[in-house]
Amino acid sequence: MGEIVNHNGDVRNLLVYQLALKISVITEIFVERFLSRSSRTVDQMQQAARSCKQNIVEGSQAASTSKETEIKLTNVARASLGELEEDYMDYLLFHQLPLWTKDHPRIIRLRAYIKTPDFKDNYQDLCRKLPAEEFCNLAITLIKQTQYLLDRLIASQEKRFLEEGGIREAMTRARLKYRNNQNNQKDWNNQNNQNNQRDRNNQNNQRKSE
Repeated sequence: MGEIVNHNGDVRNLLVYQLALKISVITEIFVERFLSRSSRTVDQMQQAARSCKQNIVEGSQAASTSKETEIKLTNVARASLGELEEDYMDYLLFHQLPLWTKDHPRIIRLRAYIKTPDFKDNYQDLCRKLPAEEFCNLAITLIKQTQYLLDRLIASQEKRFLEEGGIREAMTRARLKYRNNQNNQKDWNNQNNQNNQRDRNNQNNQRKSE
């Protein structure tokens, strides 16, 4: 069965999932701090953030039976993240706050800080204190990093699908291997029976000659 159904392991160990989880958490903090509960944007941002995380998980789980579904769900996760990024950028635009460029000194420091254990352990507390400008640019930075990892993940999934195919191809390979093993076993049994018969004939001939 293991030759047909392959498991990806625990997706929660992947950096792409861990970043998506952080994005989902900080988005909850963002809408609580900066948006009115009556705003439709609240639900949109929450759903987009959750969709990214959930589809990464569901895509990994679907991989055991359908590589096509795995790729589709990972692409949905990527699209959801794009929607969320647009919401953060809209907030900056509507409130006349700057979107930091990739070469902005604060972005460079932010990217370095995101990789530290301090950020991993304290990002929620940090996000409860940041002003809106820094919060949105932090979220957008995390989103861009996650998008990059999702692009690499999708490329890897597509390559694996092209090389290995889906479950139908895996089942075909398994059946062919099973048939070859059965045929090889039959050939070995036939050869063994022939050798045994030859030995018996030789023994009988030897007795007659004596």
